[in-house]
Amino acid sequence: MTDQSAPAPAPAPVEEDAQRAELDEVFEQKAVRLAKRERLIAEREDAGGGAYPVTVPITDTIPELRERYGHLEAGEETGVTAAVAGRVVFSRNTGKLCFASLQSGDGSRIQAMVSLAAVGEESLQRWKELVDLGDHVFVKGEVISSRRGELSIMVSEWQIASKAILPLPNMYTELSEESRVRSRFLDLIVRERARETVRARAKVNTSIRRTLDGHGFIEVETPILQVQPGGASARPFVTHSNAFDTQLYLRIATELFLKRAVVGGIERVYEINRDFRNEGADSTHSPEFAMLEAYQAYTDYHGIADLTQELIQNAAVAVAGSTTVTWADGTEYDLGGRWDRLSMYDSLSEASGVSITPRTSPADLEALAAKAGVDAPPHPTHGKWVEELWEHFVKGSLTRPTFVMDFPVDTSPLVREHRSIPGVVEKWDLYIRGFELATGYSELVDPVIQRERFVEQAKLAARGDLEAMTIDEEFLRAMEHGMPPMGGMGMGIDRLLMALTGLGIRETILFPLVK
Repeated sequence: MTDQSAPAPAPAPVEEDAQRAELDEVFEQKAVRLAKRERLIAEREDAGGGAYPVTVPITDTIPELRERYGHLEAGEETGVTAAVAGRVVFSRNTGKLCFASLQSGDGSRIQAMVSLAAVGEESLQRWKELVDLGDHVFVKGEVISSRRGELSIMVSEWQIASKAILPLPNMYTELSEESRVRSRFLDLIVRERARETVRARAKVNTSIRRTLDGHGFIEVETPILQVQPGGASARPFVTHSNAFDTQLYLRIATELFLKRAVVGGIERVYEINRDFRNEGADSTHSPEFAMLEAYQAYTDYHGIADLTQELIQNAAVAVAGSTTVTWADGTEYDLGGRWDRLSMYDSLSEASGVSITPRTSPADLEALAAKAGVDAPPHPTHGKWVEELWEHFVKGSLTRPTFVMDFPVDTSPLVREHRSIPGVVEKWDLYIRGFELATGYSELVDPVIQRERFVEQAKLAARGDLEAMTIDEEFLRAMEHGMPPMGGMGMGIDRLLMALTGLGIRETILFPLVK
C-alpha cells in the first residue's frame, strides 16, 4: 500500500519543461484571442454583434439537419437555406475555401464551407483572422453534401456567436480522469462517453419516475436542512443558521420525513434527493450523492424487493434497450430474470465453515475474524462483526444481482424484527457489480420499540460512535399517531448508473466534489 502521507516525487526535468511549454503556449494563445475579442468589440458599431451577441438568428439545429439531410449523396445540393450555430472543433483554411466542423451540444456535427465566391474577399479574410477552435459560430447558407460526401452548409453569411478566450484540449487525445472530473465542461465537449452518461442519467431518472408513478406513488420534497439528522447511520455535515441562531445539519437521508408523509395518509411516496454524509470518498462513495427513497404502506421487504428489481430492470431498458447492459470496458452484464435472494447468516456460515447465528457471541465472532485476518469494525457489536465477516467471506463471490436478506437487529434500528427468526430484522441489501446498490426493509412501525432502539443508538453515540442515531422525538410523536405497516427502500442513483454503465462514481456524477 502506498504511503499517502509521503510527498509526491518531484516531476522529472523533461516533464517540467513540457508543462512549462504547454502553459506558455496557452498564455500566448489567450493573448492573441483577447486581441481578437477587442477587434470584434471595436467592429460592433459597424458590423453588429461583436464578440458576444445577445442572440443569433438560427432557424435549425445541427441534429435536425443531420436527420433531415444525412442521406444526401456526395456532391448533392438541396436548394434549401438553413441557419445554424455550433462550436468550432475543426478548422482548415485554404486560399479561396475554408472548412470548419461545427459541433452541437449533443456531439453531432456539420461542416461549414466558407468560400470566396459565396461570401466575398473581405468576409473570407475576417473568417481566417477571427475564427478559432472553440468559438461558437453562426452560419447561414445552402445545405449540401460536399464532394467527399460530408453534410455541409455552403456559407453565405456568418457571425461569431461567442469568442473563446482559451483553446480547447486536443480533440483526439483522451483527457486524464483527473482532468475529466475537474473540468467536466471540457470533458463534455471532447468526449462522447461523457455526453452519453449525462443522457443515461436523465433516462434513468425519467424511468424511475414513470415506474413509480405507474404504481400510484407520489413524488414529494423534504427538507435538506434539518434540526437533527436521521434515517441512516452516518456522520452528518454541520452548519449554522443565522436567522434561527441554531445548529443545523445537511440531511443524511429522507426516511424519517417520508415516513411522516405515510402517517399523514400519502401511502405510496418517494423522493429523488441529494444526501450529504461527512465520510470517506472512494470509487463507490461520494460525500454528496443522489438517492431514491420510496415507502409503500401495506407491503413488506419482499414486496419492496420486487418493486426495486422492476425499477432497475426498467432503467436498464431505458438506457440500453434491454436488461443486458454493456459496461465501459465492453463487459456484458445480465440484469434480467428473477434475482437471487440469499440469507446473510446462512451464506456466512457456509462460506466460513463455521455455524453463525444471531446467538453467536461477539467474542466468538472476534476470534473468527482474527483467524481470517479481518479487522475489527469501529465500536464492534454482534451485528457489526457479522457484517464485516460477511463482506470478507461472501461479498466477493456474488456475480449475479443478489438480495442479501435478514440482517442483525443491532445494526438496523429502523427495521421490523423478523416475523419468525429471533435476533434478525427483515432487511435486505442489493448487490450488483460487487457493491451495495440499494437497501430495503419491512419498516418498524411500533413507536415503543422504536424508542427503545433510539435509546440503544444514543448509548452508542455516548460511547463515541459518530454514526449512531439520536432520539428523534418529533418522529416518534408521528409514529404514536399510528404508522401503517409498510415496506421501504433506498437506492443510490449514482450507483445505479455505475451498475448500468460500468463507470466509477466520479464519472456518473456530473460535477463531483474534488479538492
